[in-house]
Amino acid sequence: MDAIERAGTTGRAPGGRLRRVAALFGACHPVPTVAVTLLVAGLAVAAGQDGSGCVLATAAVLTGQLSVGWSNDAVDAARDAAAGRDAKPVVGGAVDARAVGMAAVVALALCVPLSLAYGMLAGAVHLVGVAAAWTYNFWLKATVLSWLPYAIGFASLPAFVTLGLTGQPRPAWWIVTAAALVGVGAHLGNVLPDIASDLAAGVRGGPQRLGPAAVRLLLPVPLVGATVLLVLGRPSTAGAVVVAVALVAAVGGSLMGRHRPRVPFLAAILVAGADVALLLWQGAALA
Repeated sequence: MDAIERAGTTGRAPGGRLRRVAALFGACHPVPTVAVTLLVAGLAVAAGQDGSGCVLATAAVLTGQLSVGWSNDAVDAARDAAAGRDAKPVVGGAVDARAVGMAAVVALALCVPLSLAYGMLAGAVHLVGVAAAWTYNFWLKATVLSWLPYAIGFASLPAFVTLGLTGQPRPAWWIVTAAALVGVGAHLGNVLPDIASDLAAGVRGGPQRLGPAAVRLLLPVPLVGATVLLVLGRPSTAGAVVVAVALVAAVGGSLMGRHRPRVPFLAAILVAGADVALLLWQGAALA
C-alpha cells in the first residue's frame, strides 16, 4: 500500500503520467496551437497541395506552434505566478517549467527539418515566423514592438503554404498583408484582458502602453482591414456581406469590452474566423 502511494506521489503511476502529459499539453496554449495548425492544413488543401505536402506542412506548423506555446509558458512562469494565474499548468504545479522548456526545444528541433523538407524557401519563411514568435516570448513582448512578431508570424503562414507548391509561386500580396493584420488584431485582443496584471508585472508592450480604452478602440481596425483586403482581392457579393458582419462584430465587441473584457477577444476570433473562411473559399488565390 505504501509503495502504491509513493508511486502516485512521484508521478510514476499510470494516472500520474497521464496527468503530467495532460498538463504538458495544457501548457502549449492548445487553442491557438490547434487553430493555427488547422488553418494551415486548410490552406494547403485549398491551394491544391498534394496529400504528402499537406501532411508535411501541417506537421511543420504543429511543431512550430508547440515550441512557441511551451517556450511562452516556460519563460513567463515567474510572471504568471506573481499575477496569480493558477489555471496555468506550470503555476498550478502540474508540470514544472524546466520540463515545459525542454519540450519547447524538442518541438523546435523537429520543426526545423520538417519546415525545410516542405521546401527550402518555404521552410525558411516559416522558420522566420517561428523565430519571430520566440523573439516575442524572450524580448519583444515587453517592448513597443510587441505587435511585430504577431504580424510576421501570421504573414508567414500563407507564404509558407504557397511557396511549397510546385513551381514555388509567390503568394498574393494582399493575402500576406491580410494575414499580418489578423496577427496584429489577435495580439491586441489577446493582451486586452491582461493589461492591468501585465503592467503590474512590468510588461510594457505596445497594447499595455496604449491602455485598455485605446486598445478597445483600435482592435477592430486591423481585423476589419484584413477582411476588406481579402474581399477586394477577389470581389463578390458574399464578400461584401462578410465585411458588414465583420464590421458589426468588431465594433460591437470593442464597445462591449468596456464592461466585459473578454468580449473583444471573442469578437476578434469571430472576425478572424471570417477571414479564415475567406482565405479557404478563395483557395487558388493563395498563389
